[in-house]
Amino acid sequence: MVSYTLKVNGKERQISADEDTPLLWILRDELNLVGTKFGCGIGQCGACTVHINGQANRSCLLKAAALEGMEITTIEGLATDDTLHPVQEAWKEHDVPQCGYCQAGQIMTAASFLAENPAPSGDEIRQAMHGNICRCAAYNRIEKAVATAAKNG
Repeated sequence: MVSYTLKVNGKERQISADEDTPLLWILRDELNLVGTKFGCGIGQCGACTVHINGQANRSCLLKAAALEGMEITTIEGLATDDTLHPVQEAWKEHDVPQCGYCQAGQIMTAASFLAENPAPSGDEIRQAMHGNICRCAAYNRIEKAVATAAKNG
């Protein structure tokens, strides 16, 4: 095992892990940040999406050794103080979650997308969210929530 210093949700955290340990398991097992979910383990479903330096990434594919010095933001760090992120507010407004399993990854993907494209079209929203699977098929509400967040953000 090797020691690493990771900056997660604005705080430096010391962890010990094998260099090929995926970030997903460091977040969940070492740092007790369980909002990031395991879905497929191969980067296809989006349930494990976090931000690395502001960009949406699949944490199941990211190795601990490659992350030192980078800003890692999880769903637990998306809100600031007592203020929800505009995407989180829109999720509440549109009552998006059903089972809720994919929601953290969906929200993290949407937040990163809107940071790059604050005024997207419906087609751009669908394309950006396409890689996140929702087992409950709440895609219409997800798209409406992303559009609302863009409008209110």
